[in-house]
Amino acid sequence: MAADEMLMQWHREGRIAPVLRFYGWKPGGFSVGYFQKTKKRFNLEEIKKRGFELVRRPTGGQAVLHHQELTYSIIVSEDHPGVPSTIKEAYKVLSQGLLIGFDNLGIQAEFALPADSKPKGTANCFEEASWYEINVDGKKAAGSAQTRQKGVILQHGSIPIWLKQEDLLELFVYPSDRVKERAYKSFRNKAVSLQEFISEQTTMEEIRDAFYDGFQRGLGVTFEKLELEEEQLQTIKELAKEKYQNHEFLYAR
Repeated sequence: MAADEMLMQWHREGRIAPVLRFYGWKPGGFSVGYFQKTKKRFNLEEIKKRGFELVRRPTGGQAVLHHQELTYSIIVSEDHPGVPSTIKEAYKVLSQGLLIGFDNLGIQAEFALPADSKPKGTANCFEEASWYEINVDGKKAAGSAQTRQKGVILQHGSIPIWLKQEDLLELFVYPSDRVKERAYKSFRNKAVSLQEFISEQTTMEEIRDAFYDGFQRGLGVTFEKLELEEEQLQTIKELAKEKYQNHEFLYAR
């Protein structure tokens, strides 16, 4: 999270071009949206018990478990050519690469176009699809969140490769066993991961390459590798310690 925040700043200052970044989590991370409340919403003991770490994202949206997945972030100026001014349409443009990436893996995916775009009140990102997120067989296959800060857009995305529903659903606090049981049943009908469509022999590198090509073609660009300097890496580490590992920030809400 600290890396994405600093990449936004360096792009805003003109030090780097727009960025596409792929990354993973070790240990697994349970990220909550910037405005999301943590008190009485999440089972903090269970998060620790399962070996995950809680983190608050700079982007909005609902909680996401980042474990055995491909995570991406896109950082680009709001006034960059081809980037729409509205959040909804920007999602569509920036997420075109996801559709092509799924297609590269032999998976037919489509944009989610909810009839009712109002949030349902769930704390779980994969409980429902938002505008222009990705569905496969009518189930959510990738979650995205976005923020705009001082003229720069950051869009985060989560592409689960293998998902054990207990690892996610046990991290929430439920008002009753009946509500919990309903959440389990609902989740099976609403979320899906790559494991259900790709060969067991498919490597992380092949998955990453599929979406790398997808974003190049979807955005109509050719990427160049960005190597961060040691000073920049140290700045990221310092921000992580001061902000994203700070309990006051994590549990601010």
